[in-house]
Amino acid sequence: MTKPGIIFMPHGNLQYSQLPPERRAWVVNESYKPLFEMVRDNGYKIAFEASGWTLELMARETPEVMALLKSLVQNGQVEGVASPHIHIMIPNIDADVGLATLKKGLDTWERLTGVRPETGWNPECGWAGFVPEIYKEAGFKRLVMDADSYFLSYPEIREATGLRYDVRGHSNKNHLFKIEEYIKDKKDYLQYLTNLSTAPNGLEMVFRSDCMANPMLWYLMGATEGMRDEPVSEGEIRALFERWHERAQATGTFVMPYAEDAEYIGTSAYFYVKQFNQARFFEPEPDSVTRFKGMLDMAIETGFELTTPSLAAKASDVRLPNPKIDCIENGAAWHGGTAKAWANTGWSRILDPVCRNILDGIRTLCPAGLGQVDGALKDALESVTSAYVSDARWPPQPTTPGRFNVRESLDDLRDANQAMERAMKDAGVSEERGLYSPRLMETQIQAIDDELMDLPFFGE
Repeated sequence: MTKPGIIFMPHGNLQYSQLPPERRAWVVNESYKPLFEMVRDNGYKIAFEASGWTLELMARETPEVMALLKSLVQNGQVEGVASPHIHIMIPNIDADVGLATLKKGLDTWERLTGVRPETGWNPECGWAGFVPEIYKEAGFKRLVMDADSYFLSYPEIREATGLRYDVRGHSNKNHLFKIEEYIKDKKDYLQYLTNLSTAPNGLEMVFRSDCMANPMLWYLMGATEGMRDEPVSEGEIRALFERWHERAQATGTFVMPYAEDAEYIGTSAYFYVKQFNQARFFEPEPDSVTRFKGMLDMAIETGFELTTPSLAAKASDVRLPNPKIDCIENGAAWHGGTAKAWANTGWSRILDPVCRNILDGIRTLCPAGLGQVDGALKDALESVTSAYVSDARWPPQPTTPGRFNVRESLDDLRDANQAMERAMKDAGVSEERGLYSPRLMETQIQAIDDELMDLPFFGE
């Protein structure tokens, strides 16, 4: 590329908290479809991430949109970016469970689009030291990373910004501009936002930051932050592109300004509950489609070339060694928040021990490891992984997941328990209930079902 590259990566998740099952196809048509049509009709290049589960729902309920995505992937206008098949918080779950669902996510992308992704996404950018290892083992060449978590691993940046992690907080999202203020004239930091770097195991890393993404999100929503009289303007977004164009030219070859929820293009998604604790979810927001197109055009006008992670990798020989990723906080996540926040909600504290009991049963029946499960045991593993879905555990009080989000996890637990019963029968050990007791587990699932369904749910 003779111009600096710019990567836009909307990512889709139809297991979203407070997105009712009957509205999921509506979101595909209101959000993903106009996005894909925009790319097709204007010759743009973008990346698009989605879980395997999301792709399967699209293929089942909106096959014409899935066909459009497939054509864009195959003609190179969209780079498919894969993630776990189920939208889970990887740091909160055993590494081998994460590895298994990463492989399934890749398989699903290849089955439905004909192309196997080589770039990966980690839900909520949740971090644990084993993350690079399982992505590389699953077959990924590179991983989209959260720059803010990375920069906050430097003591001097923590001190300069005053930002702190707390598992009881949602995020520091609206304060992450302080990072940009500190690094704006420091090439040693900026270069990680404008070049690929490599983990100690050789996995390539592409960094995104809320320094760029958060103003863009507010611009898409046409909203104020409660600290300003007017919404983020087109002029502010253009100025953002201009200063990052200058930085990309001075320190590297590309930037990745937008790695945010695809659902904000066409709907309000989770914006109003996340920012204002309002019970408003996934309202139509057609103007955000126009504004997203405007951002792509502005990026081109300010001298960028639209690209994708793989194309950016091919265009540059620079790979900065990056052992510092080992210093990212275990349990950190994007937006200045934490993955551990998902593990510390009341929903998690009730659901997770039951998931663990079933997972332990799978390990007991297959001591060779989760990579060797098949038949009914494989069904049990996939169902318990589905029960770990992050959006049945988020957000904390006073807001909550949807009742249906929690119900789906409870149904997954029952499916996993029934699969365990079949697996024991297939192995001829049905009576050896010292290994695992489907009968007792059913009562445990019913107990937490009663407890969870008796709780009040936000917005009801």
